[in-house]
Amino acid sequence: MAKRHLITSALPYANGPIHIGHLVGCLLPADTYNRYLKMMGEESLFVCGTDEHGVPITLKARKEGKTPQQVVDENHEIIKNALVNFGIEFDHFSRTTNKIHHETARDFFKVLLDNGSFNEEVSAQFYDEEAKQFLADRYIVGNCPNCDYDNAYGDQCERCGKSLSPNELINPKSALTGSAPVLKETKNWYLPLDKIQEEFLNEFIEGKKGQWRSTVYGQCMSWLKEGLKPRAMTRDLDWGVPVPADGAEGKVMYVWFDAPIGYISATKEVAGEQWKKWWLDQETELTHFLGKDNIVFHCLIFPAMLHQHGDFILPTNVPANEFLNLEGQKISTSRDHAIWLHDYNADFPNRRDELRYVLTSIMPETKDADFTWADYQAKVNNELVAILGNFINRVMVLTHKYFDGIIPEATLDPEIKQLLSSVKGINESMGRFNQREALGHFMDIARAGNAYLQNAQPWHLIKDEANLQQVKDCLFTCLHIVKEIGSYSRIFLPDSSNIIISMLNLQNYGHTLSAGHKIGAAQLLFNKVEDAEIDAQREKLVKKQKENKPKEKKAQKEMIQFDDFTKLDLRVGTITEAEKVEKADKLLKLTVDIGDESRTVVSGIAEHFKAEDIKGKQVTLLVNLAPRKLRGIESQGMILMAEDENGKLVFVNPDEAVSPGSGIS
Repeated sequence: MAKRHLITSALPYANGPIHIGHLVGCLLPADTYNRYLKMMGEESLFVCGTDEHGVPITLKARKEGKTPQQVVDENHEIIKNALVNFGIEFDHFSRTTNKIHHETARDFFKVLLDNGSFNEEVSAQFYDEEAKQFLADRYIVGNCPNCDYDNAYGDQCERCGKSLSPNELINPKSALTGSAPVLKETKNWYLPLDKIQEEFLNEFIEGKKGQWRSTVYGQCMSWLKEGLKPRAMTRDLDWGVPVPADGAEGKVMYVWFDAPIGYISATKEVAGEQWKKWWLDQETELTHFLGKDNIVFHCLIFPAMLHQHGDFILPTNVPANEFLNLEGQKISTSRDHAIWLHDYNADFPNRRDELRYVLTSIMPETKDADFTWADYQAKVNNELVAILGNFINRVMVLTHKYFDGIIPEATLDPEIKQLLSSVKGINESMGRFNQREALGHFMDIARAGNAYLQNAQPWHLIKDEANLQQVKDCLFTCLHIVKEIGSYSRIFLPDSSNIIISMLNLQNYGHTLSAGHKIGAAQLLFNKVEDAEIDAQREKLVKKQKENKPKEKKAQKEMIQFDDFTKLDLRVGTITEAEKVEKADKLLKLTVDIGDESRTVVSGIAEHFKAEDIKGKQVTLLVNLAPRKLRGIESQGMILMAEDENGKLVFVNPDEAVSPGSGIS
């Protein structure tokens, strides 16, 4: 192995909490790999932090009436606490608004600026004359040319998912003021990725063939085959790292320029003057864990930046994962179709290992995976409880029952070598960044232990004193299997590992299990997940889906002639009486005064209004609608209502009070 290992996990974006998709995509595999390296005695450093700049932060701040700093402060704490409570063991978890990060990013930019890595270019960009500022793509909204969604962003349509550019939008408007933007020239600093591709990136990526995952290598080659283009590394914004260049007032670094530099600044924070050995020494292996949507930035743009700087090591491996779906659908933060990590921590206290196990068992290493609560329950109950937990519990209980918890004089069964052959498989799989396969080898140890114990049947052997040594040898061997399981649990199931070492009454796994050693009391490692718990989680998802289901744009009805409209007799009326209709949750019986008479109207608005609250309310009534009976009550007209995008009903009435019976034309 290398002299040392630097591990990074893609920085969670601080515009909201994190969900299990983020967890399985990069945070959990990075944590597992770091634990593995430390168990093997390797020197490793695991850094991460929150990414706190960029337009989405400013949009969220504007929407919530907060400052961008307030938004990132709140979400940094939510994210950090959720990860710490879940047991992700960073060597340091930082944030990109820290002073040291701004200094590091500015110094990095300055080196590239001084060595001529940037091209200064003037281009026309959208500008809001009312707000007096240039508009980033996310600050421009309009109709999507693909699906006609009327609130598509300048970089992507949230409804159909199509990638866009601002000039593709129909009727583009500023998200700040609603006014139509104009094109105005501005200067920005571009990284000439086309030139860097020819000089460096082609050879760099080609050298990773067979070393990196085929999905990662393939995506990189696809980008290179298409040909990289210069990309602006600065933006006309007031939230971010200020650009240290003449004429760059009011500009900040592109968030994808400063974010990966966060790995460097986080290392500086935790390592002090020793940071250089992690980033400048070629004996250090740099491994980025991330999701497939971040491949281009970590495999092409960040290496291009590092290469242009000239001093830094380049990534050795980038084991990017595919996406995780939830109950057969894409995880969606906007629709709240997600399992948020802080919610899981609250709903399933002391069950961190269970989620670690399930997510690792379905880790989307080469293709998208699907998390379902049914699968979660099945894997916990049928694998963790029935196989791993059951084996360890039986061994501990039998040792206490037959030998008072004291390890007897015994000999390891020669078969243990075959039983523990899976350990080699764990190491080989972890070395290939195939954690799902490694977990399978880990569980094979427990499966083999169960089979060995069941085949030996010490509970039958103990009945004949002549078999006592066989019983001793059997349980002595099983205890060593338990110890091996506990040792490798440090990688996959760290909480369980701590319980196992406590049960074995060892200070650490380096200590041997020898005759005369007294083990601790047996403890249950896992409990079954009950149907009621799973039903509650499913109901929560269904409820959120209903609450966040996007409203379909109401289609315009067929055209009518003016003569058709004149047939409608619309008048202003005043509600004088209102009461619930018996055995009808949605219906109210209303008496409406229209001047020369009162009409009885049955209206389906009971779920939106209380009868006592609408007496005296002026409404618009269609008075020449043919009467119809509803629940035995003749309804003599229809009240006009407006319905907003959230399904809320509003009475259609005049701005000022008018006499009942006033006509509408």
